[in-house]
Amino acid sequence: MAATKTKPETSRIRKTTDLSEQVLAQVQTGQHRAIEAVREFMASADQALPTRTGGPSRREKIIDSALVMTERLGKAQYDFVRNVVHSAGESLGGSSESR
Repeated sequence: MAATKTKPETSRIRKTTDLSEQVLAQVQTGQHRAIEAVREFMASADQALPTRTGGPSRREKIIDSALVMTERLGKAQYDFVRNVVHSAGESLGGSSESR
């Protein structure tokens, strides 16, 4: 027999869901800002460092390195938030599949 959820439990689930949505929206905003920062960096690098033909230039190496760094930072941020949301859900009475 399936247990029905009480009103406080339903409210707690709704609050957890709302918190998760807010946190994920903030992560998305942060990722968009990081992408914009990389675009600005690339524009600055294009102006400051000359382009050349035949093999990767210093400018291309620097830009590639900045893109890798941004990707790693975005993944770290995403993993952190995912863990925070998971922990918050568990502490508010959610189930844990890892137990």
